[in-house]
Order: sequence, then structure tokens, then C-alpha cells
Amino acid sequence: MASHYEAPIRQPLIVGNKSYHDITVEVAAPVEGKANKQWWIVFSIALIAFLWGIGCILYTVGTGIGVWGLNKTVGWAWDITNFVWWVGIGHAGTLISAVLLLFRQKWRMGINRSAEAMTIFSVVQAGLFPVIHMGRVWNAHFVLPIPNQFGTLWTNFNSPLLWDVFAISTYLSVSLVFWWTGLLPDFAMLRDRAVRPFQKKIYSLLSFVGQVEQKIGNVLKKFLWYLQV
Repeated sequence: MASHYEAPIRQPLIVGNKSYHDITVEVAAPVEGKANKQWWIVFSIALIAFLWGIGCILYTVGTGIGVWGLNKTVGWAWDITNFVWWVGIGHAGTLISAVLLLFRQKWRMGINRSAEAMTIFSVVQAGLFPVIHMGRVWNAHFVLPIPNQFGTLWTNFNSPLLWDVFAISTYLSVSLVFWWTGLLPDFAMLRDRAVRPFQKKIYSLLSFVGQVEQKIGNVLKKFLWYLQV
């Protein structure tokens, strides 16, 4: 990338005199390549932890939320504590991403993706605990203001539990939109490099089908800026 001008006040962000093609190949390598042994080891550990967590949830639902220490005098136990903790982790990811974007740091993309993914994961985890706190998770849809089979039964908008539902759903929606819009150029790049028709179709849907041109890129930058503010 010899034709690209770098300000003399700092070191170049990309060294090695690489072309745009070289950079594209390196960026797409984790997606297009095969997982190595280290990845499978980490994946196996994560899968075991996931299955253990599912077992704990099933035990809690089957036995009752009293196993968390909840009783008539204790209203804040394992569930609410974890809910607040995961929301805090999500806020941290949003803060990191927003600060780097607002200060226009060009090296932010790798950190931003990790921070935004951390936010989405944290919000999903936080949303689990109010649902389990209900005790009867199969009736969780009653917290949503949607028609139901009981006719006059409706949500209680004075309940803090309903506030959690709207807060989590709004936070998750905004985080997903922000994360996805930042990935649009990468989805377009993977679409152009895809060989299999199924992969090309999926990446086309994720990248708005059309080419991510300069005009769209400028609109995207403004949208991300306003979203973070």
C-alpha cells in the first residue's frame, strides 16, 4: 500500500507494504479457512461450560428459584445480582466502542468488533435471569403486551419486571443494529469472495445485496456516529 499517505506524526497502521488484496486475504482468512486444533480445544471447553449451564438452569426451573437463596425476606439473590452484573458488562462494551468511534480512532475496528460482540453476549445473558426469576419460564411470553388466550389478562406496566423486558429488548436491538452496520463492508467483501451459491446468498442478504459504494459508506459513517452519540 505504497500509494497510501500516512501522517508523519505516528507510525503507519499497516506495515509491510501490503496491497489491498493482501489485506483482504488476511481479513477473510479466519472465516474462509478451517479451524485449527487450538480453536477446537477452546470450543470444546466452551461447549462443556454451556451444557453445564443448561443443566443448572433445568435444575433451577425444576426445583424452584429458592435454590438461589430467594425467600420472603430476600428479594435480591443470584438472579438479580447476575442481571445487574451482565448489564454492566454490556455497558462497558458500548462505552469502549462509542469512545473510540467518537474520537475517530482509525485503529479501533478490531477492538470495536470485540466490544460490540461482548455487549450483545452480555445483554443476552442478562435477559436470561429475569425470565428464570419468574419460575415458570414457559409463561414468559405473558410479560409482552401481546394478545393471549385469557382475554382480559394484560401486562402490568407498573411492574419493574416489565421495565427490564423493554430495557433489555431495546438495548439488544440497538446493539445488534450498531454491530451489524459496522460489519456491512466485511459482509460485502465476503460475498464477493464466496464460491458456494449458498454462502453468496447469505452474505448478499447480510450486506444489503447491492455494492457497498462510497456514497453508502458515507451514509453508514454518519449513521454510526449518530447512533453512538
